[in-house]
Amino acid sequence: MRTIRYFCLALLLGAMGSGCISAKTKHEIDVRPIHITMDINLKIDRELDNFFGDIDAAGGKEATE
Repeated sequence: MRTIRYFCLALLLGAMGSGCISAKTKHEIDVRPIHITMDINLKIDRELDNFFGDIDAAGGKEATE
């Protein structure tokens, strides 16, 4: 029974002691500009050229007739 009391006392003192310990850390935030270039319009541009190219080719023939 005594060992249980000593164990509980040691556990309690350990818990109380750990609450008093603090660790200070230093954080530096480095802000730099990020340059991103994205070419996402290429596929859409090609598809539109194909679609309107067919219409322009057909429209040019009708205009000459």
